Amino acid sequence: MVLDILLPRRCVACSRLGEDLCEGCRSSLPLLLGTHCARCGAPAVWPVSRCRECSGRRIAFASARAAVAYEGSIPAVVAAWKERGLRRLAELAADTVFDVVAPPAVDAVAFVPPDGDRSLKRGHHPAERLARELGRRWQLPVVDAIARTRDPRRQRGLSLAARRANVRGAFVAPRPVPKRLVVVDDVYTTGSTVSAAASALRKGGAVRVDVVTFARAVRA
Repeated sequence: MVLDILLPRRCVACSRLGEDLCEGCRSSLPLLLGTHCARCGAPAVWPVSRCRECSGRRIAFASARAAVAYEGSIPAVVAAWKERGLRRLAELAADTVFDVVAPPAVDAVAFVPPDGDRSLKRGHHPAERLARELGRRWQLPVVDAIARTRDPRRQRGLSLAARRANVRGAFVAPRPVPKRLVVVDDVYTTGSTVSAAASALRKGGAVRVDVVTFARAVRA
């Protein structure tokens, strides 16, 4: 393509010419393949039903899984995908999720709806694009099942308690929803956003809501 000649592709992680993510960086992705918490998906030394990260919290989703840890090259990949508009990276993210995360036993795929201002600036919505890519791979319908009641403050920099309060009541299911759903988002940080989205779906009629993200923050 002419655009590739004028603006050749470079690896978003190491700047090597050729691909959006070169073979070397692709092979070193921090995949979450080991044992994990059955509820929130946090890496664990041995399988547990609830871990230190989610124990004692009221969480609306039944389980959360992610493909990669948000470390190493992943922040650069996510930034290029979300903020620099490299939409092709959604396909890489979906392929990685498909390889690492078992297909959920659900009726449909939903996604965390976009923040109005940020979506307009980006010109695309990463979570929806990832959901649609995964829907094709899992052969599941993708439903626009969640709406925002308001645009909360940005979560970045907020404490865990502040994050929960910030998104409480921020979502609603405006119409009846399938009984079993998976909510897709790009990054799981504390789980506050996806839990609020899952809560809205359960109020809308879902009996089980699982969560799948491309990346998740991993705490020591």
